[in-house]
Amino acid sequence: MGTVVSLRLGDFAADTAAGDLVETVFRRWDQQFSLYRDDSELSRVARGDIRLTDASESLRNCYALALDWRDRTRGVFTPHRADGVIDLSGVVKALAIAEAGAALIASGFADWSINAGGDVLVSGQPGERFEAWESADSAMPTGHRVAAPAAVTEHLEWVVAIVNPFDRGDVIASVPLRHPLRAVATSGSAERGEHIWTALNGEPSPFRQVSVFAADIVTADVLATAIVAGGEATLNEMTERFPIDVLAVLRDGQLLATPGLRRAE
Repeated sequence: MGTVVSLRLGDFAADTAAGDLVETVFRRWDQQFSLYRDDSELSRVARGDIRLTDASESLRNCYALALDWRDRTRGVFTPHRADGVIDLSGVVKALAIAEAGAALIASGFADWSINAGGDVLVSGQPGERFEAWESADSAMPTGHRVAAPAAVTEHLEWVVAIVNPFDRGDVIASVPLRHPLRAVATSGSAERGEHIWTALNGEPSPFRQVSVFAADIVTADVLATAIVAGGEATLNEMTERFPIDVLAVLRDGQLLATPGLRRAE
């Protein structure tokens, strides 16, 4: 998928089985859907070697999901590149993250974070405090110890540190991933340049970077891309229609944050 995937277990246990499980899930998605691989099924569809109607059921289902999100975002999110080639990267990475998380839960791993190129999904608690952050495209998961209000004991929770798109060594916000918003995805031009097609009459997006916090990683990933592509009108509409929080960085460096994030510790 052209990115780095990392797994952290809440109790710091070095569990080979958990790592192998996540690696197996991502390898399968990569082998089928990556446009970086000439031999993937999606690359063969893109070249015309396979008709979409003859593709596997899983690929057609993934395409149908992407089309559904196109409708739900009024066409701002699209599974097609400007040249018409089907590109499912807007949903594939998130689906791989979600499947890997479900596989960990089914195997008895309750406390973990999965970070795929800055898109993060967490479960449970991080256990001991993490002393270092992990580099990623736009978000870094870490453990964060906070004092519970009016309580003697302390609790731990997963926190993502959102990187400054103008200075990759700087963090602009550290946000606890609290229930029900346990996923965050970030989209923008800071890492890969202007790679997102916009619906703004050829104008670049007003956003340098958009991070979306949601209950599931697919919603977070799709809407982060949609808001970058659609600009402030899409930001306003998506935050009204979906239970999400958003942190957006404008091209002049100003920050826009939904009320839930402004209340975050």
